[in-house]
Amino acid sequence: FSTPVQNKAPPTSIYSILSSCMYRSRTLLSSTTMGFTKTILKAGNGSLPRQGQQVTVHCTGYGKNNDLTKKFWSTKDPGQEPFTFAVGLGQVIKGWDESVIAMGLGEVAKIHCSPDYAYGRDGFPAWGIMPNSELVFEIEVLSYK
Repeated sequence: FSTPVQNKAPPTSIYSILSSCMYRSRTLLSSTTMGFTKTILKAGNGSLPRQGQQVTVHCTGYGKNNDLTKKFWSTKDPGQEPFTFAVGLGQVIKGWDESVIAMGLGEVAKIHCSPDYAYGRDGFPAWGIMPNSELVFEIEVLSYK
């Protein structure tokens, strides 16, 4: 097993961005691990969004009822649309903010978030996300402006 990438604040320097681009495969997060791991499934074009830009993504989230194989939401489900948010401004969970800002256009990645980088001690019961749940997201960056 490898050590997850740990991030404390949104990347603001090229070093921080490159650090958050690191990915690890076959990672097991423990209850004491904080942060996220990123596994690139398809490389993007290399350009990265800047803090505050509107980023549009396709996303599928896993971790319903503490089972990382159970989907709780997807923008690809019938009736859903791609999701747009201002990256790096705290509009989404920390794992998204810190991973998406380091994803190139067209990149597809699997993001494994520790509870503090997901919905934390409150969870999100309406979607079956229990308190202190680890979550996995498959995110594809569609556009940013």
